[in-house]
Amino acid sequence: MAAETVADAALAVHGVAALHGGEFGEVGTYLPGKRVTGVVIDENGCNVHISVAYPANVITVAQHVRDAVGQVVDVPITVTVGDVSHPDDDRAPLIEERN
Repeated sequence: MAAETVADAALAVHGVAALHGGEFGEVGTYLPGKRVTGVVIDENGCNVHISVAYPANVITVAQHVRDAVGQVVDVPITVTVGDVSHPDDDRAPLIEERN
Protein backbone atom coordinates (compact mmCIF):
# COMPACT_ATOMS: atom_id res chain seq x y z
CA MET A 1 0.00 0.00 0.00
CA ALA A 2 1.31 3.45 -0.92
CA ALA A 3 0.35 5.06 2.42
CA GLU A 4 2.37 2.49 4.35
CA THR A 5 5.36 2.95 2.03
CA VAL A 6 5.17 6.74 2.46
CA ALA A 7 4.93 6.33 6.24
CA ASP A 8 7.99 4.05 6.27
CA ALA A 9 9.97 6.50 4.11
CA ALA A 10 9.08 9.45 6.35
CA LEU A 11 9.83 7.61 9.59
CA ALA A 12 13.24 6.56 8.25
CA VAL A 13 14.35 10.21 8.07
CA HIS A 14 16.67 11.25 10.90
CA GLY A 15 14.88 13.82 13.03
CA VAL A 16 11.36 12.48 12.53
CA ALA A 17 9.97 11.52 15.92
CA ALA A 18 6.62 10.23 14.63
CA LEU A 19 3.87 10.75 12.13
CA HIS A 20 1.32 13.32 13.31
CA GLY A 21 -2.44 12.88 13.01
CA GLY A 22 -3.31 16.57 12.99
CA GLU A 23 -4.91 18.64 15.72
CA PHE A 24 -8.00 16.47 15.87
CA GLY A 25 -6.57 13.21 14.50
CA GLU A 26 -8.05 13.91 11.09
CA VAL A 27 -4.93 13.17 9.03
CA GLY A 28 -4.68 9.54 8.06
CA THR A 29 -5.44 6.81 5.58
CA TYR A 30 -7.77 3.94 6.41
CA LEU A 31 -6.69 0.55 5.14
CA PRO A 32 -8.29 -2.84 5.75
CA GLY A 33 -7.92 -3.49 9.46
CA LYS A 34 -5.74 -0.48 10.24
CA ARG A 35 -5.09 3.22 9.89
CA VAL A 36 -1.90 4.95 8.72
CA THR A 37 -1.72 8.13 10.79
CA GLY A 38 -0.21 11.25 9.24
CA VAL A 39 -0.43 10.26 5.57
CA VAL A 40 -3.08 11.17 3.00
CA ILE A 41 -2.57 10.38 -0.69
CA ASP A 42 -4.87 11.09 -3.61
CA GLU A 43 -4.48 11.83 -7.31
CA ASN A 44 -3.64 15.47 -6.56
CA GLY A 45 -0.90 14.98 -4.01
CA CYS A 46 0.57 13.41 -0.92
CA ASN A 47 0.29 15.05 2.49
CA VAL A 48 2.65 13.90 5.22
CA HIS A 49 2.30 15.25 8.77
CA ILE A 50 5.23 14.71 11.12
CA SER A 51 6.54 15.45 14.59
CA VAL A 52 10.16 16.56 14.61
CA ALA A 53 12.53 15.44 17.35
CA TYR A 54 14.13 18.34 19.20
CA PRO A 55 16.78 19.75 18.57
CA ALA A 56 16.64 18.84 14.86
CA ASN A 57 16.19 21.67 12.37
CA VAL A 58 12.51 21.64 11.40
CA ILE A 59 13.04 22.96 7.86
CA THR A 60 15.85 20.50 7.14
CA VAL A 61 13.87 17.53 8.43
CA ALA A 62 10.81 18.53 6.39
CA GLN A 63 12.95 18.81 3.24
CA HIS A 64 14.51 15.39 3.88
CA VAL A 65 11.04 13.89 4.34
CA ARG A 66 9.91 15.50 1.07
CA ASP A 67 12.97 14.04 -0.68
CA ALA A 68 12.47 10.55 0.83
CA VAL A 69 8.76 10.44 0.03
CA GLY A 70 9.50 11.70 -3.49
CA GLN A 71 11.34 8.44 -4.08
CA VAL A 72 8.13 6.43 -3.57
CA VAL A 73 5.32 8.61 -4.98
CA ASP A 74 4.94 10.57 -8.20
CA VAL A 75 2.61 13.35 -7.06
CA PRO A 76 3.26 16.73 -5.41
CA ILE A 77 4.24 16.34 -1.73
CA THR A 78 3.31 18.59 1.16
CA VAL A 79 5.05 18.08 4.48
CA THR A 80 3.47 19.61 7.57
CA VAL A 81 5.24 19.74 10.91
CA GLY A 82 2.50 19.31 13.49
CA ASP A 83 4.68 19.14 16.58
CA VAL A 84 8.19 19.23 17.95
CA SER A 85 8.91 16.37 20.31
CA HIS A 86 11.34 16.76 23.19
CA PRO A 87 12.96 13.65 24.70
CA ASP A 88 11.72 14.75 28.12
CA ASP A 89 8.11 15.48 27.12
CA ASP A 90 6.88 13.81 30.29
CA ARG A 91 8.97 16.19 32.39
CA ALA A 92 7.50 18.32 35.17
CA PRO A 93 5.16 21.16 34.14
CA LEU A 94 6.86 24.39 33.11
CA ILE A 95 4.77 26.34 35.61
CA GLU A 96 5.18 25.10 39.13
CA GLU A 97 2.53 25.58 41.77
CA ARG A 98 3.72 27.65 44.67
CA ASN A 99 2.41 27.35 48.23
